[in-house]
Amino acid sequence: MRLAWFSPLPPDTSGIAAYSADVLEILDNPNHGYSIDRFVDRPMGSAGPGSEPAHRSIFNAHDFVWKQQRAPYDLIVYQLGNARWHDYMWAYMLAYPGLVVLHDIRVHHARARSLLKQGRPDDYRREFRYDHPDAPPGVEEYAVEGLSGSIYYFWSMLPAVLRTARLVVVHNARVAADLREETPGLRVDTIRMGVPASLTREALTSDGREAVRRGLHIRDAATVFVAFGHVTLEKRIEPILQALAALVATGADAHLVLVGQATGLPSLPALIDRQGLAHRVHVTGYVEDDRVAAYLAAADACLCLRWPTAGETSASWLRGLAAARPTVVTRLAHLADVPTLDATTWRPSHASQAPVAISVDLLDEEAGLFRAMSALVSDGELRSGLSRAGHELWSREHTIELMAEDYRRVMRDAATLPAPRVEGLPSHFTADYSWLVRRISEEAGVDIAFPGP
Repeated sequence: MRLAWFSPLPPDTSGIAAYSADVLEILDNPNHGYSIDRFVDRPMGSAGPGSEPAHRSIFNAHDFVWKQQRAPYDLIVYQLGNARWHDYMWAYMLAYPGLVVLHDIRVHHARARSLLKQGRPDDYRREFRYDHPDAPPGVEEYAVEGLSGSIYYFWSMLPAVLRTARLVVVHNARVAADLREETPGLRVDTIRMGVPASLTREALTSDGREAVRRGLHIRDAATVFVAFGHVTLEKRIEPILQALAALVATGADAHLVLVGQATGLPSLPALIDRQGLAHRVHVTGYVEDDRVAAYLAAADACLCLRWPTAGETSASWLRGLAAARPTVVTRLAHLADVPTLDATTWRPSHASQAPVAISVDLLDEEAGLFRAMSALVSDGELRSGLSRAGHELWSREHTIELMAEDYRRVMRDAATLPAPRVEGLPSHFTADYSWLVRRISEEAGVDIAFPGP
């Protein structure tokens, strides 16, 4: 099967870039019947027919059309998320329907920013109205005027993509059920999300733990909490800092390491100073994938919080489980099937299953975080139990091999499905832009005969 795979890839500093690289390493194997061309948003790969790509299977997305015309792919796979790394895919997704792997069920932030940055407010208005005809009149002007905030989460900006895809895939059964309810007739399937085995307990040496702590000037006896990924308000950094300050005030020797870029939270230095945590919070900036294991080795627990949520499955949480580290998560509707220990009541959410994480109620967030972090500092038995149960869940449900197995199934299914016939799409999705070619050719004094309808 010949596949075209649209996704950010390393060195892009995106979690989905790392995700794609991991799964492609297993899938792209001719012995298993797959040949996969990657299409990215950067000038690497061939410049056109007859040119040799810089890498045998990585191309600039602009190369896709001529390659598709010359030898059509069996299936096109789009890895779609709510971030700028995916903007380039929109020009292809509706014109060349395929398998859409949906990492966020809200992409409004990225889609609005992309269209408005290009100076296309009318296209944004039309697309918003097509996607959300029942939204209050004029609500789209909120984005056009450059305002931001959590209001974007109310409208997904996804219906056009969902209706035109051959098949939509998500990583959570509850999210899939919600999408079916919101979009009747939608073809949607679920695959397990996995992370590599390289982050398991065996990869975490004491040397790595000591080296990271020594570099951050953290004593070996201290308790280290780690949060991975781009540092944003949605990662609940402010309540984490408040809980850490309260914990330190009790005499606990605790530190927080934020592993990721902090450009998404410009107020972070002020938040740290306000809590008096200048020597307790360590911000690493972007860390290469091969260094993640060292920071997991240095951690005693991982904080994997999220609100507002776009229905995502957290790869950083799964990495914590794979590394046999206790984790703290936000109690969210789409995570209701995950067995957790309630930080408010200290009761397990599933009586028949061992908790794999501590869950924090948003309505009791700061106090719940303080209780969870305090318990993880003082209770070694609790840490051990969560580590063991979490690692068992990862090995049973979330290895990269299991995810690749699911990919093979859904790709076979998607390749047999026809593209849906969809009427009434916004004009910027259906126009062939021949008018632009005509105008340029006329300005150049060239007469081009276009074929008739």
